Amino acid sequence: MAVFWGYNWVVMKTALRYAEPAVFVAMRVFLGAVFLFLVLVVLRRRLRPVNLRLTLVVGLLQTGGSLGLMTWALASGAAGKTAVLVFTMPLWLLPMSWVVLGERLRRLQWFSVALAVAGLVLVVEPWHMGGSLQSNLLAVTSGILWAAGTVAAKLLSARADVDILSLNAWQMLLGSIPLVIVALVFSPVAPVWSGAFIAAMVFNIVPVTGLGLLLWFYALRVLPAGTAGLATLCTPVLGVVSAWVQLGERPGRFEAVGMVLIVSALGVLALRQLVSGRKAV
Repeated sequence: MAVFWGYNWVVMKTALRYAEPAVFVAMRVFLGAVFLFLVLVVLRRRLRPVNLRLTLVVGLLQTGGSLGLMTWALASGAAGKTAVLVFTMPLWLLPMSWVVLGERLRRLQWFSVALAVAGLVLVVEPWHMGGSLQSNLLAVTSGILWAAGTVAAKLLSARADVDILSLNAWQMLLGSIPLVIVALVFSPVAPVWSGAFIAAMVFNIVPVTGLGLLLWFYALRVLPAGTAGLATLCTPVLGVVSAWVQLGERPGRFEAVGMVLIVSALGVLALRQLVSGRKAV
């Protein structure tokens, strides 16, 4: 799962050479939703959505907002750095869960947030107001919207018995609607149908959206949450490494230190969750 999701940052960056960001993300999300519905039919799972209103909120935040801004950020920014900034999501999720869900934060979690904020400052480099500042802010906002969508999904799960696969199919379909509208209105130019673009689309639809989600749900079912969280921690690391090797994106001194701080903060969160899970067992 981490290999698919981590390497996909290079694949998406390559795909954006052949299509505008709005067109690519609209196609990726809509076709990904169609693929998940086909999986539901094959597995004979329930197709009817549960709590359509909250599912729409999840889709607009997590898919329409987060994936849309992430692709826009990736179009003008480095793949590795964008991956790290988007995957600050767990850190934004902590204060949101505290305020909305009433989940108490421990000292170590506050330490993780402080460590990540320090890393963000170094990565964004607000003292250099040019360059990729817009891309950095879009990537961070994408992570914030992803966290907000996760809180909405938690509220939905607390109120009803939700099939996770069905939820993802519906939230992707509903979240794709504004993306498709934006693509049709503001980016009417069709993509260049090259072999590389078709391969990138297939990679995003099948391994990343389909198999990747199934592996994630399986990991959550059979492993402690902290162990599964360590796997997601590998995703931005693999994104940075693959972008460095294949795209030649070598981070600067401040960026590199900031990325290490952010990944370290995520690692502290995952390890704490792993330890808590073992104590509970």
